[in-house]
Order: sequence, then structure tokens, then C-alpha cells
Amino acid sequence: MSKKRPEKTKDRSEKANAVAAEDHPSTTEDYQCSGNLHTDLQELGLLVGMREIPVVTARRPAALSPAMDEDTEHDHTEAESQLLYAKPGILVVLDNEDPLTLKSIRTCGWKVDVLVARVLCKILPSLSNLQSLHLWQARLSDQMVISLNNTFPLCSNLRTVVLEGNPLPEQSYHLLMSKDSTLTHLSLRNNRIGEEGARLIGLALSMATSANRNLVSLNLAFNSIGDAGAAHIAQGLRLNRVLLCLSLCNNKIGDTGAAHLAKVLGPFALTHEEIVERRRLLLDREQSSSEPSPIERSLAAPSSSSLNTNTNKASSRGSVRRRETSKKDEKPAVTKKDDPKSTKKSSEPKVHRGKAGKPGTKDKNSSVCDPEVEPPESPLLETSVQHRDGQVLLSGNTALSSLNLSGNQISAQSLPLFMSSLRMQTEGGGLLRLCLQRNRFSADCEDLLKIQELMALRDPLNKTTASQLEQEDQGD
Repeated sequence: MSKKRPEKTKDRSEKANAVAAEDHPSTTEDYQCSGNLHTDLQELGLLVGMREIPVVTARRPAALSPAMDEDTEHDHTEAESQLLYAKPGILVVLDNEDPLTLKSIRTCGWKVDVLVARVLCKILPSLSNLQSLHLWQARLSDQMVISLNNTFPLCSNLRTVVLEGNPLPEQSYHLLMSKDSTLTHLSLRNNRIGEEGARLIGLALSMATSANRNLVSLNLAFNSIGDAGAAHIAQGLRLNRVLLCLSLCNNKIGDTGAAHLAKVLGPFALTHEEIVERRRLLLDREQSSSEPSPIERSLAAPSSSSLNTNTNKASSRGSVRRRETSKKDEKPAVTKKDDPKSTKKSSEPKVHRGKAGKPGTKDKNSSVCDPEVEPPESPLLETSVQHRDGQVLLSGNTALSSLNLSGNQISAQSLPLFMSSLRMQTEGGGLLRLCLQRNRFSADCEDLLKIQELMALRDPLNKTTASQLEQEDQGD
């Protein structure tokens, strides 16, 4: 009897260990994130064997200002900064005391190694309220950026990503602004981005056959883009009609790069590749418009229920002659009783209702109400193209509203180019803000003053200047 007791004790311990193993997953794949960053980080950190798990510090809601935006989130108190730099830590911003309301994550000045990046990629999709992610001087690798980029589409509300002070050997930043990227705000300051990185970014912004659809703000300040890189960025702006704000300040851009940027703001000639793509798009649109739409085909086709009724009644006769006779005899009855009801049932669900709710009318703005809104048409299909001297001229990029070129190496000879392009931009579009400070011309340069005066007239917030000029004109 005494020999069997240890066996029972052993069996009980094995069962307890099995139950514990079920409660505590042994791999990150088995772990189910709770949406609480602190809890999930501790649990997953133990699973992957982290030597030092980052401390999560939540900013109190009382410290938040009602006017706080993404820029002011960079400003922290001295105590918070010391905490972040002292040891690996993560600063988070909450909407309220509930840790599940986390909306911003920020790391500061410590290396995010492979294990931490792996854990973050596991946790981020569970943070349903996360809006922005800031990784400053995290010494990320290209592979980490690729893993994070594959995770971002799984984050339902993440739209702002800041990767500053993270130079990458393979310049993989362009992956963050691919055609299917969901990010709207991206900051890549101080990443030593050179000509090759700028070339990849330009291709990601737009090509003849594709363009980024969501990114509205791109910050490339404090890099080494230079004239060649600025030409690549300008190439990406040719057919991009989504980007609104672009910062290229402090990038060693001279007059050559500035000329490319100024040229893309006004009318420019299409390349051979762009002309070929334009012809293809026009041909596709012509073919699609010449073919009858599914709605027109459904209205033109005979009622399916009446055909089924005739077929069923005819098959019960058993002969061809009786089938024909029954069709002739029963045709008036079918028309009076069955056709109106059957036609109503078969056609009403297919009739497209316009803006006023009238059946049979097509609504040009129906995509606004459609949950799956189609992206805007390619700029190559614009009707305002001009043909001059054997060239096809496009109206230029009038979607970009803010361009920052301060702190570069641009001389006064580039200013007339910008002035010329700005004057050719039509009303209702074009630059509203052009920063050219700290370049190689004086602040009282005549052409600079003209540009500043034009920008002041376009500034929707500068109503005082516009009203004063109108009063002066009326007085004269």
C-alpha cells in the first residue's frame, strides 16, 4: 500500500501541470491578447524569454489638453523623459482610466530588439483604439519594419506612424506607403534617407499604373535626399492626387531638385509610358460605356417568372402542338395576372435608385453612400489635358496643399520657377503653404516677397489680408 501512494501523488502532479499548461500557453501563437498592453507585454515577455520587459507608463488623462494633437504628443514632462531614457519603457496615452482605451504608444531612445518587435507585432492588432505609434531612435532593422508593416493592416484604427532616427541599411521605408497601405500620416525624419531611398519612395507615391491611395501627410525632413532624390520625389508627385502635406526641409536640395519640384506643380508633359497608360485607360472606359450595364440588361430581358410560368404550363400538355396552343390561349391571362407581379418581383431589386429615389436613374455620386468607395480615377483621365507641339500636357499636381523646403540650398534663381507654377494653378486647388526660409537668398528678396504675398491671398485662415486688399481695390 505504501508503494502506490507515490504513484498517485505523481499522477496528481502531472494532471496539475497539464491544467496549468492549458491555462498558460507555451508559445506566442497560443496566447490570446486581452487588449491590455501592460498585461500582454508581461505575459508574452515571459513566453519569449525577455531579459528586461519594458515598463508601461500611462499618461494621466488630466494631463491631456483639449487642444492636444499629434505634434504636441512629442512633448513630455521632464519626469516622463527621464523614465523613458533610464530603462526600456513605453509611454501610452489613454482616453480615460481604462487601459483598454489606449490610443497612442511611444518608445524613446532604447533599442527595440527582435523579441520586443515580435511581441509588439502580436499585441498591436488587439489594441482596438490605437491611433498612433511612435518609435524614436529604436534602432530598428529592415526586417522589423517589414514585420511591423505586415501588422499595421490588422490594426483597425492605426493611421499615424512615426519612425524617426531609425536609419535602415536597405531603405525599406517605401513599404510603409505601398498602394494598399492604410496609413494616412507618416514621419520618417532623421533616417539618413538618400537618393536610393527617395527613388523607392517616389515609386511608392505613384507610377504610371498605380499610386498610393491613403497617405495624406509625409515628413521626410532632416535626411540626405539631395537634388537627385528630390527629382525622384517630384516624379512620384506627378500622378499622386492624395498627398496633401510634404516636408523636405533640411535635405541638401539645390536649384536642380527645386526645379523638378516646381515643374510638377504646373502643367507638365506626359512621358511615353504615361501616354500609353492613358490610351489604355481611355479605351477601357470607352468599352465599358458602350456595353449595356447589368441594370439595362435586366430591364431589357423578359420577365423570368412569366417565362417559367409558360414553360411549366406547356410541359404539362405533353405535346408540341398542345404546348403552342396553350401559349396562345393563355397569353392574355398571363399578361393580365402574372406579368405585373412577376415583373415587379424580378426587376425592382435590380433597379438603381438615384439621388432623389427615382427608379431607373443613375446617381453619379452613388459611391459616396457605398461602403466600399472606389478610389478616384487616374489623373491620366483628366479632361483638361492639352496638346501642344506634339506633347500631351497634364494640368499638374494641384492636390498638394503644403510643401516645406526650408533649410535647403535653393538660390534666388529657383523662385521664378515656383512663382510661374503657382500662377498657373487653377482656383480651388494648388498650394496653400510654401515654406522657403533658410535657403540661399535673403528674406527681403523681391521674388520671395511676391510668393509670400500670393500664399497669403490663398491662405483660408488669412481672411484679414484678403479683405484689406479688396477694400484697397474698391477704394481705388
